Amino acid sequence: MLFGRKKKNPIKIADKKVEKWMYTTCGYCSTGCSIEVGIDAQNKAVATRGVASADVNRGKLCIKGIFETDIFEASGRGKEPLIRESIYDDYREVEWDKALDKAGAEIQRIQEKYGRDSFAIVSTGQLLTEEFYTLGKLSRGVIGTNNYDGNTTLCMASAVSGYKRSFGSDGAPGCYEDFENTNCLIAFGSNLPEQHPIIYWRMREAREKRRFPLIVVDPRVTMFAQFADMHLPITPGTDVVLLNSLMHVILAEGLEDREYINKYTNGIEDVEACVKDYDPVSAAKICGIDEDTIRTVARLYGKAGAAMSIWTMGINQSTHGSDGVVGINNLNLITGNIGKPGGTSLSITGQCNAMGTREWSSCSGLPGYRYLENPQDREDVGKFWGVDPEFFPKKRGLTETDIFPAIETGQIKGLWLIATNPMTSMPNTARIRKTLEKLECLIVQDSYRDVETTEYAHIFFPGAVWAEKEGVFTNTERRVNIVRKVTEPYANSKSDLWIISEMAKRFAQGKNVVFPDTPSKVFDEMRELSRGRMLDISGMSHDKLEKQRGLQWPCRDGEIDADGNTVGDQRLYMDGKFQHADGKAKLIPLPFIDNNEVPDEEYPFWLNSGRLVEHFHTRTKTGKVGNCNKYSPTPFMEMNPDAASELGVAHMSYVRVVSKRGDAVVLVQLTQRVPHNMVFIPFHFHDCVNRLTLGLLDPHSRQPAFKQNAVRIEHVDQQEAATMNVELRKF
Repeated sequence: MLFGRKKKNPIKIADKKVEKWMYTTCGYCSTGCSIEVGIDAQNKAVATRGVASADVNRGKLCIKGIFETDIFEASGRGKEPLIRESIYDDYREVEWDKALDKAGAEIQRIQEKYGRDSFAIVSTGQLLTEEFYTLGKLSRGVIGTNNYDGNTTLCMASAVSGYKRSFGSDGAPGCYEDFENTNCLIAFGSNLPEQHPIIYWRMREAREKRRFPLIVVDPRVTMFAQFADMHLPITPGTDVVLLNSLMHVILAEGLEDREYINKYTNGIEDVEACVKDYDPVSAAKICGIDEDTIRTVARLYGKAGAAMSIWTMGINQSTHGSDGVVGINNLNLITGNIGKPGGTSLSITGQCNAMGTREWSSCSGLPGYRYLENPQDREDVGKFWGVDPEFFPKKRGLTETDIFPAIETGQIKGLWLIATNPMTSMPNTARIRKTLEKLECLIVQDSYRDVETTEYAHIFFPGAVWAEKEGVFTNTERRVNIVRKVTEPYANSKSDLWIISEMAKRFAQGKNVVFPDTPSKVFDEMRELSRGRMLDISGMSHDKLEKQRGLQWPCRDGEIDADGNTVGDQRLYMDGKFQHADGKAKLIPLPFIDNNEVPDEEYPFWLNSGRLVEHFHTRTKTGKVGNCNKYSPTPFMEMNPDAASELGVAHMSYVRVVSKRGDAVVLVQLTQRVPHNMVFIPFHFHDCVNRLTLGLLDPHSRQPAFKQNAVRIEHVDQQEAATMNVELRKF
């Protein structure tokens, strides 16, 4: 007798008739998977597969990577440059020279009339690093605006700020191999199986071999929480309280690494004084985690031979995001868990090249983790670029989240957006819409013509996407890997490197600055600027990166292993030397200040948001890939069944979610994954969750608090709501 699959029709994988496979790196999240793209006889990209010899993913891909070739010819791609005089006029197609001339003229007109900083530039985490570097050269060395930032402010700014405050520099100190060496893992606000499935697979595989404790801190019973040994359903926005309480127990019970603290850190006395006020009994009343659990977790972490912490947006997107990161760093510093196998503070980055923009875009300073505030850094970069150092500003300008209020007040009159869509990604959508309408000139550079922000633009540049161009990405563990060009840009779209370089020709200052014409030549510049610094990539080249499936920095010229292969350092701070002036890490006291928006009688529910495995960011890409979008084509909300019963809300019915900023209509999914006083909405859907969010900013990182908002639930006409969602699904 035959059972199971043998009785049924066998699974058949369609033959895509691949003629050759080309190496590249996935362009979705920050995991940095090595990927091969299959090319058919018509030279069309038709399939993908993971690269088994690549250490990052070892042949694995998630659903987004499996269907990544579908984005090349997806609906809505930009075909030609577009211009119009007013946002109320229709666009007209023009040649590239005319669009570039108009953009350059508008930038110069605005700067001449209102000042250099009256024009702002906001980039992304999805360009190739060579494009980031070239955009930084254009922004800092040619256009000269100090109001230049990246959309990574919305996701990673708190991690950057926290690393700088604790260690003196950005740069994740750990790596994926730490999962294979750790004795205890705490994940703060991270739903790894859905956010970064391949990193989760690496962690799970390591845990199957060595059964270390897994503790997940998250208000929601995420997939990750379900797989954990312990789930700590924390009250939103109180991570600092929990971290202080964990340190209280570790220090009170003598579980700290006093030798490491004395040798490699400063500030322990202030931290000890601060955490005395956060005993588990007092902390439990604020953070919602009972005192015995706090003690148990602290002892597990403090007694582990090596312990590590990971986090994503649950920590970063908070009014206390930077403090949360510093608190995690404090925890690892006092237990001696920085710079050793299995011990680390590992920020799991969001976008495919958010690390690249942090390293090389010059958004927060100058390339290679240099500071505008440092005269020597300005001198060195100015000399290298052929720019008068006095042309550079002496300190960083506005972040993205401060640029938009500056548009409201008239301080900024023009804006260039590159591969970012603030109409969907910024909090308080209604406010952003009114803000964009105030601009005298908005330039949108994107691979897709139909991004919502283009409705408010005067000029549209169609950019090439992912592997229609060539360059490098840096992943979460500082691994630089190569993206090879596997197909020509769609229609008349151009690579972002070409667009940025061509824009430089529209400025007198640009004639004095050299802009290399190929990605490999740009990379050569970056290599030289990195030489001898912590962020040293002088030992890398495009060909080496492909051969070795990526290399981690620092990767110094001439450092090779016994087989003649170039090598990089897996971890930072292994020698205990940090980037502060005295070479020591800073332990920083973190008194908790409760400035969150919290539920009340009028708005009784916490609003939480997060990711789905099948979607990426604002669905500009995955919303058009059928095998991704079919799993979640409609905005939905998770709601506790008991809370729903009290309000008369049925499973799979529509409701209106209302905050003090706006409202959104969503489909209800009843589940015990959320507590009685909370709802959860995936953040991917345009015109949905960010109509509700507050966006109060972290004082250090200027990152919005997407996660701490209060809402109420209202009934709506079901037929009208269903019709509305059918219209939204056409996106």
